[in-house]
Amino acid sequence: MESLGADTSNGQVWRREAVADDARPPLSFDLDVDVCVVGGGVAGLSAALVMAQAGHSVALIEAQRLAWSASGASFGLVAPGFGVDIEQVAARVGPDHARGLWTLTEEGVAEVRRTVRDAAPGLITGDGRLEVSTTDNGDRLVRRLQLLGETLGADVEGWQTEQVRGVLKTGRYFHAVQYRNAFHLNAAGYVDHLIRLVEQAGVRVFENTRVIGLDAAGIRKRIKTPSGKLRAYTIVLAGNVHLGPDFPRLSRTLLPVWRYTAVTEPLGEALADAVAYPGVVGDSAGIDRYAVVGGDRLLWSVYASTFPMTPKRLAAGIRRRIRATFPQLKQVAIADVWSGVTGETVHGMPQFGPIRPGLWIASGFGRQGLAASMMAGRLIAGGVSRTDDRWRLFSPFELVWAGGAAGRVAGQAVFSWNRLQAGAAGVLARGRERALSRRAQREARLAAANEAFRTAQARETAADAPVHPDPAPASAEKAPDLAGT
Repeated sequence: MESLGADTSNGQVWRREAVADDARPPLSFDLDVDVCVVGGGVAGLSAALVMAQAGHSVALIEAQRLAWSASGASFGLVAPGFGVDIEQVAARVGPDHARGLWTLTEEGVAEVRRTVRDAAPGLITGDGRLEVSTTDNGDRLVRRLQLLGETLGADVEGWQTEQVRGVLKTGRYFHAVQYRNAFHLNAAGYVDHLIRLVEQAGVRVFENTRVIGLDAAGIRKRIKTPSGKLRAYTIVLAGNVHLGPDFPRLSRTLLPVWRYTAVTEPLGEALADAVAYPGVVGDSAGIDRYAVVGGDRLLWSVYASTFPMTPKRLAAGIRRRIRATFPQLKQVAIADVWSGVTGETVHGMPQFGPIRPGLWIASGFGRQGLAASMMAGRLIAGGVSRTDDRWRLFSPFELVWAGGAAGRVAGQAVFSWNRLQAGAAGVLARGRERALSRRAQREARLAAANEAFRTAQARETAADAPVHPDPAPASAEKAPDLAGT
């Protein structure tokens, strides 16, 4: 990844690699703890924090550096939901089951907000998430609002096209759904804050510590690393696609997906004239996602690939994407572009729960990882202590092979097709809108011409009508005096 070109106007940076922190030593001795978390991303840090807060002794081991990949390059959206549309989830498991799953992610959103609200409120950069439609399908909006609001109990509201275009000055969007409890935060700062909380809670953190052996039999599970051994009653595998050959059963079920994010140079007052929404905007096709950061910059996420690409080479494409959406932003310079790889499942849902007594997995969180990861930490703590069994809601979503190399090729084809399909649907929708506008203008001109013709005709008729003098009033005749006859 290339280094950050410049900080935002308030001194923040938007990916963790832009600021190096002190390395933590690897495990070099034998250690006994209640819980061992494998993986130092947001999922692992969240699980370790919650388990430590519940009173367990916890060790966290990371093969490289904490949050070195996707977690350190996250866009920063904290919102309810999963990597797959909730409509598909409801169709698979039923509305009541889907409501339970949705409620868990709502709790995850609230927990992340509480985590930063008191100690680091400056990390929250905007409230709300606006899911904008690039097509004019109003019927789908109604169905979606009914599912989200009435069936799932989500805190949402529908926006009509005029309201959307009042805050996003572009003709590319039509109606939208707003998720009012979602918010955006500085993901790099959030990870640093989470690490501080983990260490303050007493978690033993070891970087550059790779697992080279795992024995999950018996009450005390054993983990072997190059320089030390670790024993624990509970092991949580919170790694990503990087678990690799050490955990083949899990890693084969994850499709590696790289997502790319850019931050622009300051755009000045022109940005306020184009984007006036305070939170995160994302289109319903899942292509573009952006937010105003630092007052006058855009944080813009686009593209997804199952094979890595050089982020710097995508800068020109992202710039074109921004200008196509907001033509008024004529001078857009990209300050930095970066990527992170996530592990995504075939069914789009997290892989979560115990795969055998004392061995838990928490992975595959997709694009909504910040809230879902915190939710997973809470559920693992509840599951270990047997005070909360809602982790069973994820039981229908089993470990499914992701297809290996063929799966990656197929996944890339799906991403490409979705982009083309979404682009074509948007062009058709805007074409229909222009056609309807032209038709309305023609009808208005015709109505005006007809009205002018009728008015002129009425005036002409009035001018040609013969003029008849008013008859003189008849003189009153004197009534006969009958009194004298």
